[in-house]
Amino acid sequence: MTKLETLFDALWPITRSITGNGVRESLDIIDTNHLLTRYEIPTGTHVLDWVVPKEWNPRAAWIKGPNQEKILDFNNNNLHLLGYSCSVHKQVSLEELKSHLYVSEVVPHAIPYRTSYYEQRWGFCMSKDQYDLLDEGTYEVFIDASLTDGHMTIADYVKPGLLKDEVLFTSYLCHPSMANNELSGPLVLSQLMEHIHSLGETKYTYRFVIAPETIGAITYLDSQGKDLIEHVKAGFVLTCQGTSVPYTYKRSKRGDGLGDQVVENLLAQEEGSRIVDFYPFGSDERQYCSPGFNLPVGSLMRSVYLEYDAYHTSADNKDLISFDAMEEGIEFYKNVIFVLETNCKFVNLKPHGEPHLKKYALMDGLGARSDKGLLHKAIMYLLSYGEGSLSLLDLSNLSGLSYKVVYEAFALLRQKSLIKGI
Repeated sequence: MTKLETLFDALWPITRSITGNGVRESLDIIDTNHLLTRYEIPTGTHVLDWVVPKEWNPRAAWIKGPNQEKILDFNNNNLHLLGYSCSVHKQVSLEELKSHLYVSEVVPHAIPYRTSYYEQRWGFCMSKDQYDLLDEGTYEVFIDASLTDGHMTIADYVKPGLLKDEVLFTSYLCHPSMANNELSGPLVLSQLMEHIHSLGETKYTYRFVIAPETIGAITYLDSQGKDLIEHVKAGFVLTCQGTSVPYTYKRSKRGDGLGDQVVENLLAQEEGSRIVDFYPFGSDERQYCSPGFNLPVGSLMRSVYLEYDAYHTSADNKDLISFDAMEEGIEFYKNVIFVLETNCKFVNLKPHGEPHLKKYALMDGLGARSDKGLLHKAIMYLLSYGEGSLSLLDLSNLSGLSYKVVYEAFALLRQKSLIKGI
């Protein structure tokens, strides 16, 4: 069993929401190297146009049918309980019960995920198939959950680099028992965080944030927004990383940020991938890209929220995802980091005519060949465009050659003192 799967299995049964002990327990599990700094924001704190809600901690919930047998139990699947439900214990008619039940018409066999964070109510979620079989009669409903003054938990890790310019990775940890739409993001983020921590000196400063979706990002922007505006040069919301379908990249609202450029360059090598412009719904990119901040934050995904039937239902489970796909996502983001760390402008140190490449052991001496390799092509492009105005990433886009090949050629030329980075 891989580390990702072990972490997944430990996180899966925990009831998470935008506040509560489930979030803290989940952070305990995911932060294996104790890198994260936690912040507890009190109930009632004003953050931008929002207020931190009361802390919610559910303990039990069930429905008994007319025959007094449980037809639904929160302990069997925590999606059965409407998120942020208040406590209740009463006898109700089927008609009244149905006004507190939520189903998915799209996936009738699955339990939907529904919440009521900012309006107090009680409720349950069940499959449409089960809903349609409910008999007339009296039902007993029971929910034991506390809604009290408490805290919302946010965590971050910052690794300083040579530059104050920052690369932001952020995800959320606030949904119960969903795999692609919930756990895949923070799992990938946690491994990237450990990768960055293991590196030596880096050019960029790297910031990792785990916060409840929407209210958590808004709270983080309330306290850190000015610094983020000044320093963030590329950012990514990690969500929907878990399936094996080709990548979709949602650009930042700017559309041409450094992160946009790097991901689009790398996706040119990924068959079936697609790139879409920013749109103002989805995940926390809409907070980071809001007009007052307009940070260069995009999102690279697999099965995209709202575009797959299992989204926000119990069908988004372990059977839907692939840990190999998540490992591929980690490697993709490591490549993003490699490009960010190595990209630079460059200057040809022998610009007057073409250098004699055979003299530098950069050519085999057999002329008039039509099968010039990719590395040779990259060398010729670097020498020809080595005027100090283009970066390696620019040249990769210009030539159609992969960044990996361009960088390999650059490293060779630099070793031969034919080119330098600036």
